[in-house]
Amino acid sequence: MANLTRLPKAIIESYEWQYDGACTSYSVEEFFLPENARGADKLAMETAAKRVCGTCPVVKQCLEHALSAQEPYGVWGGTSPTERQRILAGRDVQAA
Repeated sequence: MANLTRLPKAIIESYEWQYDGACTSYSVEEFFLPENARGADKLAMETAAKRVCGTCPVVKQCLEHALSAQEPYGVWGGTSPTERQRILAGRDVQAA
């Protein structure tokens, strides 16, 4: 579960970037994969979601949100949960 204490304050300016997301014209299911998705199916679904992210004007803001909130599910900012864990682990190493 995401740690909600890391989320920005509940003011429109903190989340306004989401209105410009390329994903807004897609269903949520295309970015939040079923728990039983594995192997080639999972890779294909993640790749399709990341393709949308590749066209997104707010992909950087999306990724920073996902990293700061430590979003545990879904494709955010063109990254999977595993990729975000690696990025955060790298940040921890660099900060040490």
